[in-house]
Amino acid sequence: MREPAARPVLALLTDFGTRDPYVGAMKGAALSVCADATLVDLTHDIAAHDVVEAARHLAAAAPYFPAGTAFVVVVDPGVGSARRALAVWAGGHWFVGPDNGVLTPVLTPAAAIVEITSPRYMRVPVSRTFEGRDRFAPAAAWLLRGVPLDALGPPVTDPVRLDLPRPQLVHDVLRGVLIAGDRFGNVATSIDRAAFEAFACGAPRAAALHRTRTRCMVIMTPACPARPAARHPTSGSAAVRARAEASAAPSGGPKTTAR
Repeated sequence: MREPAARPVLALLTDFGTRDPYVGAMKGAALSVCADATLVDLTHDIAAHDVVEAARHLAAAAPYFPAGTAFVVVVDPGVGSARRALAVWAGGHWFVGPDNGVLTPVLTPAAAIVEITSPRYMRVPVSRTFEGRDRFAPAAAWLLRGVPLDALGPPVTDPVRLDLPRPQLVHDVLRGVLIAGDRFGNVATSIDRAAFEAFACGAPRAAALHRTRTRCMVIMTPACPARPAARHPTSGSAAVRARAEASAAPSGGPKTTAR
């Protein structure tokens, strides 16, 4: 049995919003199992059923949590179907959620993965429309109490993984995809830190957005005062600060190009 964390932390990431009682019900279910857990709302404002956005937020936030944190990720367009419920140990953290790709960022070759099937570690009967309360939150809380991962169910070797966009370097042009924009005018791209730094070779880079009717490109050049800077925010992906009207590209939408 793995030793429980000295101060158990359970983080919630959902698309539930906060108007309805769903998040509160999940917290109650978790506290019923692990009363001394510290509950953290990572976000509940993921767009409805947007598994890719949820995976991106999980990847951006998880590294900053204390070791042994349990993350409950419930963005589940397949709720009530035959899709599996997963519990994962990866990178010193627990992750619990549906087998729909939302856990892709943590499904490394070293990850230990099981399907949550044991009734002992869930609320019975399990609602077909609210597994977050009845299966995911209780399972995460039991893990925080020191229950071994394999007690929850059988191992899984073929979890669903998202085909997330990766940067491509072609003929001295670094290409990626605009992922999302935030309220401060920053545009996150699929060009991660490692790819950007390998491309930049330590030299300052600036970025200019060029928008047409069908695409929005980012051209990276030597830095100059007239162009917005390409930089690395807390998410670890390359970002561009630009005027709001130039950054309002839909998630997963137009291509970006960097030189």
